[in-house]
Amino acid sequence: MIEYNTKRNKLIIREYGRNIQKLVEECVAIEDRSVRTRTAYAIVRIMSDVVNPKENGNETDRNNDDYWNKLWDHLFIMSGYQLDVDSPYPKPHPDSKEREFVKPSYNNTNRVRFRTYGIHMQNMINKVSEYPEDVRKQFAPSLANHLKMMYLTYNRNSVNDMLIRHQLSELSNGKITLAEDFNFMNTKELLNIANANQAFYVAPQSGAKKKKKKKKKKNNSQAV
Repeated sequence: MIEYNTKRNKLIIREYGRNIQKLVEECVAIEDRSVRTRTAYAIVRIMSDVVNPKENGNETDRNNDDYWNKLWDHLFIMSGYQLDVDSPYPKPHPDSKEREFVKPSYNNTNRVRFRTYGIHMQNMINKVSEYPEDVRKQFAPSLANHLKMMYLTYNRNSVNDMLIRHQLSELSNGKITLAEDFNFMNTKELLNIANANQAFYVAPQSGAKKKKKKKKKKNNSQAV
């Protein structure tokens, strides 16, 4: 379920975005340790695709052990050091110096299947679709509701829940599906959340005044 930003936990590492932060929070809440660990591995892979998409053709960082160590450190940091999983690296201590963030490398040549959702959402769904069925089921409702909210930001007049179901399945090549009795959040609530998100990220500048351009009058009169 999607909440208002004012009720969400602080976005700790902004470069990963709200979706990754949400996945981390859901991972912490998983009771089964083995499922929680598999989910953590899935999230780290998604984080890697955000900061270093495979489409860029740069595999140098991915072959560097320190690269993965940094990502796992960031995962623990985003969980508020509350995540308890079988990590391949030592869990960082809250008092230790945070590792340098791996800057995302953007590639405008990536093919976006649905421009409404963007390349990062597409990459996230692609990565989630690669993991076991129980992990896919864990994230399916959040992904579906977020797709519907993103769709509504561009098409506010109407939205078909069956269309969102179909597009989620298409983006994941049929690997992420929703239960037949799954109910999407209603349109009004999602629009309110979308508006709240926009207000949260785009704060108006105080004292800013719009300057009106003065139109110059064209003197068409001819000299006598």
